[in-house]
Amino acid sequence: MNNNVLYEKELSFQADRRRAGVEFIKIISDLWYDKSIELVFFRNQLIDRNVSDIINLHEYAGEFVGKPISVFDSVEIAQAIMALDLPQSKLDIGKLTYEYHLQDDKYNDATAFVIDKLRNAKDFKHNKPKDVILYGFGRIGRLLARELMSKTGKGTQMRLRAIVTRDKNDAINLEKRASLLRYDSVHGDFHGSVHADPENNALNINGTTVHMITAGSPEEIDYTLYGIEDALVIDNTGAFTNEEALSRHLVSKGVDKVLLTAPGKGIPNIVYGVNHNEYNPDKVSIFSAASCTTNAITPILKAIEDTLGVVKGHLETIHSYTNDQNLVDNMHSKYRRGRAAALNMVITETGAGAAVAKALPVLAGKLTSNAIRVPVPNGSLAVLNLEVSQNTSIEEINNIMKRYALEGELVEQIKYSLNNELVSSDIIGTSAPSIYDSNATIVSPDGKNIVLYIWYDNEYGYSHQVIRLARYISKVRRYSYY
Repeated sequence: MNNNVLYEKELSFQADRRRAGVEFIKIISDLWYDKSIELVFFRNQLIDRNVSDIINLHEYAGEFVGKPISVFDSVEIAQAIMALDLPQSKLDIGKLTYEYHLQDDKYNDATAFVIDKLRNAKDFKHNKPKDVILYGFGRIGRLLARELMSKTGKGTQMRLRAIVTRDKNDAINLEKRASLLRYDSVHGDFHGSVHADPENNALNINGTTVHMITAGSPEEIDYTLYGIEDALVIDNTGAFTNEEALSRHLVSKGVDKVLLTAPGKGIPNIVYGVNHNEYNPDKVSIFSAASCTTNAITPILKAIEDTLGVVKGHLETIHSYTNDQNLVDNMHSKYRRGRAAALNMVITETGAGAAVAKALPVLAGKLTSNAIRVPVPNGSLAVLNLEVSQNTSIEEINNIMKRYALEGELVEQIKYSLNNELVSSDIIGTSAPSIYDSNATIVSPDGKNIVLYIWYDNEYGYSHQVIRLARYISKVRRYSYY
């Protein structure tokens, strides 16, 4: 075959593959907006992705599982899902496609395979949607708003109904808030529409009204005046961090539960996927989603503890600078944080080592920790230096992490990276709170000490953990397969 014929065949294949990607995107959208069925691909989001994203995800997946996964096969599985009468669901079509290849001799076609794999869906019981209030509208609050509004669909899950701020929401401030939601220097433009609505004191996001409420304290708000009932308040202000302070939200009419986006005192500190099942939402009213760093390291530590055992260790987090630091040198209540954030590496403390024990009590007293703030606006790295109970190797550790990333309770929490060139900007926008760098792992010659490198988008990955926990608290269950 001459070069020109080969080149034409390659062009034809690429065109066919992109056409399949377009069809795949249409089915993804139809399932979501018509049936409230969300497809993900090895826990990577598919809604609002373009054709190149879809093809790249398939290539990554093939390398990850060690077997080619074709977009043509994914389309076939998606078509089979579309033909079924399923309840509101979250389905990992990447895993389904992979499993179909492993068991294709057992089934006549993709429809028979999907029917068998999703046979338990018929027993799923629908739940009522949950009203959500964002108390505060900073970095995490705006990312939560973006994600909640982009995943509203038919509104069968969580519905963002109101945002509370301390400052007045006049026409100028409303437009500023709309602009901050619309544009983001780190995460890019919001894939939707945002308009200020001064007449109704609201933001109109993707055609939906979200009330903007000004309040000096939680107790003074009556949310029922806005048609809001039994709501979940997600407090992202950082002003209220203990049970007594957060209980003030429960005084407000229309509030049912409270979720803090920071470590809390006297309340359950939860890393979703690790210890959320230990707390019954019917019996607990106030929850904490812990910190971004705690959510990054705890899933990895659980995997190591469950398989190799942790004797002791040290955590060093290399963290992007935050709004708590100064832009230029100035007074600060904490040592070193007063120096210009974008110019300096700054040693500071972190409570993540101790916080892990709240989710994994078996690690109490076994970890020390410290932090270095560095001149990047987002994207962080945790370095875990651990002594383990059993001798191990790099190959064994990587196999453990790949298994946890592929199956079990932590598939949403751990992403396994194969990228030899991975740097901090590459992980921006990753929904998993822990990104395991398989190419950076170190094991001592005696196999007893290991060093693991865990990347995390300290804004976006953490926000997704908050939403996962919010769904659990709100009991807006979906049938899931992943």
